[in-house]
Amino acid sequence: MKYDYIIAGSGCAGLSLLYKILQTPSLQNKSILVIDKDQKKSNDRTWCFWEKNPGPFESIVYAKWNKLEFLSTDFKKELDLESYTYKMIQGIDFYNFVINYAKKFKNVSFVQESINSIDNIDKKAVLKTTKNRYTANYIFNSTNLFNPKINEQNSLLQHFKGWLIKTEKPVFNPEIGRLMDFRVSQENGATFMYVLPTSTTEALVEYTLFSPRVLDKEVYTLELKKYIKEELEIDNYTLIHQESGVIPMSLEKFEQNPKLNVINIGTSGGYTKASSGYTFQFIQKNIIEIINNLVEGNNIIQQTSFKNKYYQWSDRTLIDVLLSNKLTGKDVFTKMFQKVPIEKILAFLGNESSFLEDFKVFTSFPVKPFLTSGIKQL
Repeated sequence: MKYDYIIAGSGCAGLSLLYKILQTPSLQNKSILVIDKDQKKSNDRTWCFWEKNPGPFESIVYAKWNKLEFLSTDFKKELDLESYTYKMIQGIDFYNFVINYAKKFKNVSFVQESINSIDNIDKKAVLKTTKNRYTANYIFNSTNLFNPKINEQNSLLQHFKGWLIKTEKPVFNPEIGRLMDFRVSQENGATFMYVLPTSTTEALVEYTLFSPRVLDKEVYTLELKKYIKEELEIDNYTLIHQESGVIPMSLEKFEQNPKLNVINIGTSGGYTKASSGYTFQFIQKNIIEIINNLVEGNNIIQQTSFKNKYYQWSDRTLIDVLLSNKLTGKDVFTKMFQKVPIEKILAFLGNESSFLEDFKVFTSFPVKPFLTSGIKQL
């Protein structure tokens, strides 16, 4: 079976690419196969990101904030995002939105099969499952088939558990999101709580760590219960939804073009921000580049610009600082939020800042740890 495009994996990256292709007149009639072992029928994750203008998925934004707060020991700051808006999209809303839109196109097929291999044979991209063999002009891969080895020496893991809770009485201010609260125990690594109120009685509360290894499952639950009771001072609430995940924050390089006519997207292509774990907005930027190449008829070989290489270097520098315990995550982020305006921080974390602005961010940190780690990553 032959297609113009095969999209391997129907998560954020795969479906974002599918939607953008179908929104592009010169591409929307191409034959497309979307293949994944799972059907996207559950609310398995939440994506948060920031942007200055309404984006392609604005209609399904579940909640948004123009103010955030940062908390650490002896330091608290309310942050006006100025030109940015912090946004939340629920996984199930995203899946339904794209899949329902794609169903309008007879040239799009969805297959639920386990992917065994992706290769290039006789100048055609080939995908094999447990049941079939498919070929295409291009395969866009967001599976972990080509991922580098992740271990405690080369990577931190961002691991988390989040609860969406509903209270009996109004207790939240839905106008202000809590981006990071480092007042929790740091014994397991860089650890913070994340609280995003979506109404006066509902909020996402998430326990997040940057560390070399995950914790026992019951630890996340205990810490969430403790924080809700002691810090949020909430005794009575209903657990509406829960989610968990593990995101690599690695010094290793993720391949972008592992085979001829095979293009890695999403985390598999290195589009998770290594120093923070944010992915959603970086996927959208990469997809615009891919679409432009498809429209112009270019052979898609993803090039890493000098600016992007610089951002990769700065991410790797921060990870090395944390991995080598030169500074704690609490120290790094506290110093950043103490000294740098939030709009500059978001531009820096979003790879939208200038070199001068980045220099000002880096000078908020102690020089020696970042200098030695930065030289090491050159």
